[in-house]
Amino acid sequence: MRVLVTGGAGFIGSHVVTALIAEGHEPVVLDALLPAAHAVPPPRPDAHWIHADVRDRAAVAHALRGVDAVCHQAAMVGLGKDFADAPAYVECNDLGTATLLAAMAEAGVRQLVLAGSMVVYGEGRYDCARHGRVAPGPRTVADLTGGRFEPRCPRCGAELTPGLVGEDAPADPRNVYATTKLAQEHLSAAWARAVDGRAVALRYHNVYGPGMPRDTPYAGVASFFRSALARGQAPCVFEDGGQRRDFVHVRDVAAANAVALAALPDSRPGTFRAFNTGSGTPHTIMEMATALADAHGGPAPVVTGEYRLGDVRHITASSERLRRELGWAPEVGFAAGMAEFANAEQRAVPAA
Repeated sequence: MRVLVTGGAGFIGSHVVTALIAEGHEPVVLDALLPAAHAVPPPRPDAHWIHADVRDRAAVAHALRGVDAVCHQAAMVGLGKDFADAPAYVECNDLGTATLLAAMAEAGVRQLVLAGSMVVYGEGRYDCARHGRVAPGPRTVADLTGGRFEPRCPRCGAELTPGLVGEDAPADPRNVYATTKLAQEHLSAAWARAVDGRAVALRYHNVYGPGMPRDTPYAGVASFFRSALARGQAPCVFEDGGQRRDFVHVRDVAAANAVALAALPDSRPGTFRAFNTGSGTPHTIMEMATALADAHGGPAPVVTGEYRLGDVRHITASSERLRRELGWAPEVGFAAGMAEFANAEQRAVPAA
């Protein structure tokens, strides 16, 4: 297939392009090369290159010529600096997706793999020993300032047991980025219904690996820690380090895109499906920071007790649907992946 990969010069997108080439596909890379995401890379010699923004309707229409499917990776990611970033997130993620989908509708391209995110769930799954499955609300400033990081049962105040969240869990985005990622899914579902398209969203969990951007507030926590180690500084761990996440290697995420793309022609027209894309093995933030520091040769992580409003405490995935329905399975284990990432190259990001 000829596949348009938006954001194909970025961290995850470039790995997706590599995976598609390995599967015999012909990728077309469209990327705006936004400075907050990555420095300007040389065009790939093994893929057709278009330097353009996904919000540019004419450029997207040109890029879609002869294309059979789209892997939509272009997005503004992370929590950002503060709420002043909200217009930029909405414009990049939601206007960009709407522009792409409108151009796809006109071009007759009916297959889409969307880079989704686990952030659409908000907090993960929790169980109370007395009340069963519960949904705690956002954590308060008072609790966070007082070092009370664990959500409590909203009915009795008891401690909760975190678990793996499935795709049927209700959406509960807790920050601007999460809200835009959920809107991307709704737009994709509406597009699929309107044009008899086939759409899949891969809800990425905490993706890490070679090529993550360095020293940027728009990257994930693994990048923050790796950037600190590269500067000879200790990774600064917020809260108490007990936050649970699902760290999935970027090559496994790229493979999931290739698998989802291959399955699209056999799916029913007019449908949208979401798949968690994670390792299935939770680890705490402190475990991740320690693994990186040990593999890099120190210094050891430092727990600061700081917090960020909009962060969630625990969010880990069940990726059984992706395994069962599409036959995908992660291949890079946590220890091996962190050891590789601890000494891998990062992308330099130009100073603002």
